[in-house]
Amino acid sequence: MESSSSVSVSDESSEANGGGCCSSSTTPSMDAVNLSRTFSDVSSFSEEHGGSGSSVDHSGPFEPPSAAAVSKLIGRRSPAAAASALSLSRLSMKPRADVLDRRSTDDELELVKERFSKLLLGEDMSGGGKGVCTAVAISNAITNLYATVFGSCHKLEPLPAGKKTMWRREMDCLLSVCDYIVEFYPSSQTLPDGTKVEVMATRPRSDIYINLPALEKLDAMLIEILESFQKAEFWYADAGTRSFGSATSSSTMSSSSFRRSTHRNEDRWWLPVPCVPDGGISGKARKELQQKRDCATQIHKAAVAINTGVLGDMEVPDSFMAILPKSGKASVGDGVYRAMLGAEKFSPEYLLDCLDMSSEHEALAMADRVEAAMYVWRRKAGASHGRSRWSAVKELVADDEEQDKNVMLAGRAESLLLCLKHRFPGLSQTTLDTSKIQFNKDIGQAILESYSRVLESLAFNIVSWIDDVLFADKTARKQ
Repeated sequence: MESSSSVSVSDESSEANGGGCCSSSTTPSMDAVNLSRTFSDVSSFSEEHGGSGSSVDHSGPFEPPSAAAVSKLIGRRSPAAAASALSLSRLSMKPRADVLDRRSTDDELELVKERFSKLLLGEDMSGGGKGVCTAVAISNAITNLYATVFGSCHKLEPLPAGKKTMWRREMDCLLSVCDYIVEFYPSSQTLPDGTKVEVMATRPRSDIYINLPALEKLDAMLIEILESFQKAEFWYADAGTRSFGSATSSSTMSSSSFRRSTHRNEDRWWLPVPCVPDGGISGKARKELQQKRDCATQIHKAAVAINTGVLGDMEVPDSFMAILPKSGKASVGDGVYRAMLGAEKFSPEYLLDCLDMSSEHEALAMADRVEAAMYVWRRKAGASHGRSRWSAVKELVADDEEQDKNVMLAGRAESLLLCLKHRFPGLSQTTLDTSKIQFNKDIGQAILESYSRVLESLAFNIVSWIDDVLFADKTARKQ
């Protein structure tokens, strides 16, 4: 599939694991680019800064990765032990002495050279040092690779072999950086004479150790869902046309069912329309579709949870703090402020019902205002308590019977923001998220954030495509 985003192109990929809850056959049709937070306008800052950067039930955070997922990372060689063999095995390169395989190795080696050269140059091909930092460059590379591989994917069907190979090979190349991101910890070493000495050893950084194998597992599960649609009881008609048959079914689709399917995607009229036989698909196929949808939904929740956690750990840029309004009331508006301050028991769901936001554009604007107000109140609470970190402020006032007003308002703003993202799963990145990605310098966080974001996007699209087919099936059965 080809890129349908505003980002540049990349091509290689990482080998993801398969398995999990998606063992049944599914492969949703995705709507690749315009979806959730996952794919937003910030996916390429080529001149000065770059960024790539939902919502689901935030009340139930992602559970820790399974033993199988964690064992994958444990199985990775430590940076020290793998240093000499990594470039040969992980990047699938063969020894230079192997003349018989030199040609295929050279082709792949040239590709790897090109990719890493662009990362080192920070996307500034002039070499003048005006490129973006490495974290932003690698974040853009993952986003652009996703656009190249999945950007033109709008159907529930297996990925072409070339695209799947590109995704796994190049992601493997980009993720290999994580093998060298380590943290030090105190250890002991026994010398030949039996003397024990304390030394500093290295191990994979904890956030990468936990999240990267989980993301690779989710990646493999999503690809498996798509691969499961080798044979399906539905087919697709190009937008604006009518299909009366398919390669897998000689049945036809009623005109009313076709119109109803088109109406469901009225805001995305250019997408292919799913078609089903008269009377709908079989009960077995319907059950399998629903199972695949449930699986993709859980994958989406897990990716969102990881992405939210990584973004939460990123530092808030000074540029964002500098443009905050002087008061939170001015940011959210008088009506919302009174509702947040006056209620003895605050209900963010009820407040959102009263606001009656009809579009995601309005929801995103409200999310930006609420998030800005939240940081205004946090800053004021920190100043009044002599603490700069919000976590320290919360610990300080946790036992107070009369909570500080700013602390209370900041907490309610946070719950309102989470509820808003839950109500609008496809919500784009907020201004703060975009700013964090743009100014982030931590390479490990950049990889985890961009990887989780593109998987979130893919899962979101798959759920949407399955819903389209189920809607067409439901309409056909009513005829």
